[in-house]
Amino acid sequence: MRRLNRVFFALIAGLFLLSSALSAQNKQLVIFHAGSLTVPFEKIIAGFKKENPGVEVLKEIAGSRECARKISELKKPCDVFASADYLVIDQLLIPDYADWNLKFATNEMTIVYSPKSKRANEINQKNWYEILLDKNVRIGRADPNADPCGYRTILTMKLADKYYRKDLSSKILSKDNEYIRPKEVDLLSLLEEGEIDYIFLYRSVAEQHKLKFVTLPDQINLKKAELENLYGTVSVELNGKKPGEKVVQKGGSMVYGVTIPKNSPNPELAKKFLEYLMNKNKGLKVMSEEGQPTVVPSVCENYDKLPKELKKFALKKK
Repeated sequence: MRRLNRVFFALIAGLFLLSSALSAQNKQLVIFHAGSLTVPFEKIIAGFKKENPGVEVLKEIAGSRECARKISELKKPCDVFASADYLVIDQLLIPDYADWNLKFATNEMTIVYSPKSKRANEINQKNWYEILLDKNVRIGRADPNADPCGYRTILTMKLADKYYRKDLSSKILSKDNEYIRPKEVDLLSLLEEGEIDYIFLYRSVAEQHKLKFVTLPDQINLKKAELENLYGTVSVELNGKKPGEKVVQKGGSMVYGVTIPKNSPNPELAKKFLEYLMNKNKGLKVMSEEGQPTVVPSVCENYDKLPKELKKFALKKK
């Protein structure tokens, strides 16, 4: 009888431990997101956790294309992937690793600097390219194959060639390539230390870190959806899904996208997080407060594949 009791209690204890482990797993959320979302997502995640006690959020922050490759090539589990460019999800994840893509925010390209930057007291919207061409000035930018900010820098410069009718892109982009980094926020410490003088960076990141910046004309800053046709006249070649494969990335207005990958360990909690992110009084309010205008609802190319809970945040393509 005692032996039976011991077996019974051992079984109960085992079931309790299994139930606890499953419960903990059900409250764990893995989020991959672009570096430029670091500040707003810290606040959004904190708000979500406050509404959902016991939830543990694991974050991986990297360039958006690098995040996508962690899902597609390394097969790393991910519940929510928020990209600085919705096209990264379309190009690298749909249809094999994700079914749909929700657009949620915008941004614009600027030139960011600090009080330590050479010629900081001279630079303005009219002479910025002359300052960047100075051989004593050091420029930092993101890797175009890892981060949308990197290829958007190239697109911005090609648009500048057209706008100013000068050969600026080849001269500026050939400078200081030792200061190319995997994601744009990796450059902030170099700027703060005075190692570099200027960065091609999103306006929201500059505002969040209280950095000085030069705004660029709408014709080149990739901000305006109304100028989509103009932005589309330039392009850059990037690495594709497979080794050795190349894809052409056309210019376009900046739009962030988010999805739940097919390998999500916890899709129900992921949907709950996206409902919080897309709520105009919660996640979207934080995005706006942190300098990123929102675009919810927007047209979703994969509307029919959206979870029913998320369809209210999208428009069906006509």
